[in-house]
Amino acid sequence: MLARNEGVPDQRRIEIRIGINLGDVIVEDGDIFGDGVNVAARLEALAEPGGVCVSRVVRDQVRDKLNVAFVDLGEQQVKNIARPVRTYRAVVLGPRASSPHAGETPAVQTTPALALPDKPSVAVLPFSNMSGDPAQEFVADGIAEDVITALSRYPSLFVIARNSCFTYKGRAVDVKQVGRELGVRYVLEGSLRKAGNRIRVTAQLVEAETGKHVWAARHDRDLADIFALQDEITEAVTVAIAPAVAGAEQQRALRKPPDSLDAWATYQRGLWHFGKFTVDDNEVAQRFFQQSIDLDPTFTGGYWGLAAALWYASNIFLVGRQIETPNAVEALARRAVALDGSDAEARSWLGIFLFVGGDYKGALTEIERGLTLSPNLAFAHGALGFALIWSGQPKEGLASLEKCRRLDPRDPSVGVYLVQFAVGHYYSGDYEAAVEAAEQAIRSNPDFPTSHFWLPAALGQLGRTADAKEALERAIAVSPGHFDLWVRQRMPLFRRPEDYAHMLEGMRKAGWEG
Repeated sequence: MLARNEGVPDQRRIEIRIGINLGDVIVEDGDIFGDGVNVAARLEALAEPGGVCVSRVVRDQVRDKLNVAFVDLGEQQVKNIARPVRTYRAVVLGPRASSPHAGETPAVQTTPALALPDKPSVAVLPFSNMSGDPAQEFVADGIAEDVITALSRYPSLFVIARNSCFTYKGRAVDVKQVGRELGVRYVLEGSLRKAGNRIRVTAQLVEAETGKHVWAARHDRDLADIFALQDEITEAVTVAIAPAVAGAEQQRALRKPPDSLDAWATYQRGLWHFGKFTVDDNEVAQRFFQQSIDLDPTFTGGYWGLAAALWYASNIFLVGRQIETPNAVEALARRAVALDGSDAEARSWLGIFLFVGGDYKGALTEIERGLTLSPNLAFAHGALGFALIWSGQPKEGLASLEKCRRLDPRDPSVGVYLVQFAVGHYYSGDYEAAVEAAEQAIRSNPDFPTSHFWLPAALGQLGRTADAKEALERAIAVSPGHFDLWVRQRMPLFRRPEDYAHMLEGMRKAGWEG
């Protein structure tokens, strides 16, 4: 068929899908029946045009006997079969320009592997149009192209350009081979199916070296406005990939032995400990971030990571000298920005430190620059929400926090953001919402001291005196030092006297007599 299709227009080509299964077959009246046949038929439907899908039992029987790679497509729920079927895509290793003659073994490609860049690298393969409708080809291509464009706006990622990615269009590929040929650590592949007025897009992110699935998702939508649909799916896929890659990078760094760590790996380990939000982990994070700086003084992540850990140590965990910390963390963040002005996270952290220091305009400028560089960076939206809430614009700040949470719903620092939700709702006068957010923050991380401060104030404003008094006693018991800093001494974050007075009003209604 490959030879026959050469030079034939797409609409006149015969492209066969093949499904192979091994199992019992019932023969009756010149026909065949049974689960063995049904599974093979479903595998055929899952195959790409010109491709072959096999069940696990087939893969196990032939995997060491043929020069064929098997790409794991995961468990597939198929019609009329009770249990999911583990499915694999068969990939012949070597050129596919012509089929080998009987008894010949396909040649193995020996394209030299490209060196990996010094940050996470991603290739987005063309999405397969499995709908049987040639008109949907441009939708599949459009989604892949838009995902490439959107990912390219993340400074933390190295993204292969469209032209290189689309050389794999229409080919059955081995993800490991793609990783070697393009010099990437992660490969995103997907497919599109259409049934009636519904369209289904599936996507999966694979670690090329190991073939391990990092992330997978399925999106089912009505085929109404095709361009709006394309944009919606593109955004959903894009915003999920960066956090998935970040998590995979941390796990990869954790697997490395300590004596083989480079600046990037030590930075990733620092982030992992920093995300635990405990005193001990914060100290470990500081050591890793400092080690990252020592290994590569030009790498920005170590500087802003160390700045963030120091700021948390002094202001959240009350470890270290608060008087010296603002100048130290701002200097580290400025160093990161000076080394790489395109580092959106560095600019966002600098914005936070400037805000805490009282430079509102400078803070918003840096955060907005970060968002310009990386519009889908969840942390930048969170930083903007923080700055807006504490500068008298709580409703606008809450909108930014919502964007942050939608972009990265599994962020380990969700407890910190929930506290800011509580603050924003409190200053907006929506005390019921403030109670709900504060309770969520406490459930998320009961040892995080500031999670407890806004619950008694909001309950006091609602007149729930008994609940408010109990919450107040608990807030003081969790950390008397934090309560003293925030309430009695007036935390420096209360730059606006009216905000501090508003918080004290709720605390006094809760029974505080200070």
